[in-house]
Amino acid sequence: MSTIQVARLALAATMGLSLAVTTVEAQIFYEGVDSGFQAPSGDTNVLPAGSKLMRLWDGGCALTEGVTAGHDGYMYFSDITFTKFCKDPTNTYLQAGNIWRYDPRSGDTTIYRSPSGMSNGIKFDADGNMIAALGADYGGRMLIKTEMATGRTFILSGLFRGRPYNALNDITIDEQRRIYFSDPRYLGHEPVEQPGFAVYRLDTDGSVNRIVTAAGKTNGVLVSPDQKTFYVVSNDNGFLGFMQLDEGEGTLKGHNLLQAFDLAADGTVSNRRVLIDYAPDSGPDGLAADVDGNIYVAERSESRPGISVRTATGKELAFISTGEEMPTNVGFGRGAEADVLYVTSGKSLYKIKMAKKGYELP
Repeated sequence: MSTIQVARLALAATMGLSLAVTTVEAQIFYEGVDSGFQAPSGDTNVLPAGSKLMRLWDGGCALTEGVTAGHDGYMYFSDITFTKFCKDPTNTYLQAGNIWRYDPRSGDTTIYRSPSGMSNGIKFDADGNMIAALGADYGGRMLIKTEMATGRTFILSGLFRGRPYNALNDITIDEQRRIYFSDPRYLGHEPVEQPGFAVYRLDTDGSVNRIVTAAGKTNGVLVSPDQKTFYVVSNDNGFLGFMQLDEGEGTLKGHNLLQAFDLAADGTVSNRRVLIDYAPDSGPDGLAADVDGNIYVAERSESRPGISVRTATGKELAFISTGEEMPTNVGFGRGAEADVLYVTSGKSLYKIKMAKKGYELP
């Protein structure tokens, strides 16, 4: 066994955990630690019998988010360091957010970028560039692109009609290279200067269009593999800055929905319909799709947190519990891990073997 494997076995023994580790010759990817959550269940056409959600990393400060596969073989994800809770060891200075890079082979997780600009959703375009949605709470509140080969970063959109965005949240990209991003606001001290919550489309000529305004507090977004459906989450907690709530204060939730629109070839949307209304629970968060068009939904429902696998019309095929943790996002691996679903939940990173391969941009 390698030194890394021996060390992990020793650590697991001291923690009373069991790691699935085999010889170097037989193992290609680090398998992780059984999460201990309720066993996943559902249609074996999407969820292999006996598949388990495995914990890979548990080092976030407040909330992990935006897990996505880079073209370089690594998985990238955001560590959103809510400044009310995340400070330096002296409890004096505020943490400024991180993007972590996870190596599926060694199991090692290292800082890729810090400060992150309070990145939330992350995606890679067809050329292998990292696209990141930056939020508020001392974040950048803009859409950026990083050339992975050079490290140079470009601002794709920093303002809409001359005013800052609320707090960019999630990203999806179509096969015509247009980038769609949502703009709610859940936390941050910065002024809110946009008139509401929306989804925007960045075209290849650099122009930005506001394409969705009547979908609640927009969060997760997804273009279907056939490019004909646009999914939009509404997750409305009823407040613009939950960290400013005083003890004992509550909110009145708005719409918590999984919605679908028809997506036209020109990038416009129409024919809104509600696939799932999660009331009285909170709504979902991030989304992913497999090659057959099934959607994988991070559901932050208080009564049943976890990842649901659903048909394009919302019918549930399988469910992966995240225990008492609220999941935030999902993303498939690439290459030999194209059928492995990665999950950000709580302060951790997880993965689970699926029966379908994830959809990626051609």
